[in-house]
Amino acid sequence: MLNKKPLTWQTIVLHWIVGLSFIGVFGIGLYMVDLPRGPEKFEWISLHKSIGALILAAALIRFGWRLKEGALPPASKMPAWQDKAAKAVHGILLLATLAMPISGVAMSVGGGRAIEIFGWQVIAESAKTPWLQELGSTIHTSAVEILIFVFVLHVGGAIKHQVIDKDGTISRMLGRS
Repeated sequence: MLNKKPLTWQTIVLHWIVGLSFIGVFGIGLYMVDLPRGPEKFEWISLHKSIGALILAAALIRFGWRLKEGALPPASKMPAWQDKAAKAVHGILLLATLAMPISGVAMSVGGGRAIEIFGWQVIAESAKTPWLQELGSTIHTSAVEILIFVFVLHVGGAIKHQVIDKDGTISRMLGRS
């Protein structure tokens, strides 16, 4: 074991709030994209946007906390390539929790639509800005396959550490180090 230091409860809670919410909103996005245009689709879009806005707030807090606490060292020694891969995966996921909601906001604002969180308007409807809508849409939609791959790597890595390396990675992320 390289690092037996337990994670702070704040790190654990922020990880799971952001991670599980991101998985949920991601699933909603994948479901709603193929729905026919109509009231049901717009309800799902509204829920997707509301949860996305809350994820952005939580991700900003998590990002600030990460800057304050720093990245936690790995629970066990691993080859340099695995350490680099793990850091890249964590970095991409952290960036995605910020980039996906921001690009979603850019899509809506660029399309002239208001931003509402569970029916509460936080940004008023405005004139369309086509380049902003296109930029937001490009980022938001083109990142999906990459994020699925990176998420699978993240979960697979955690399972590998817990089951094969037996270094307690998952236990540590559950606050049981």
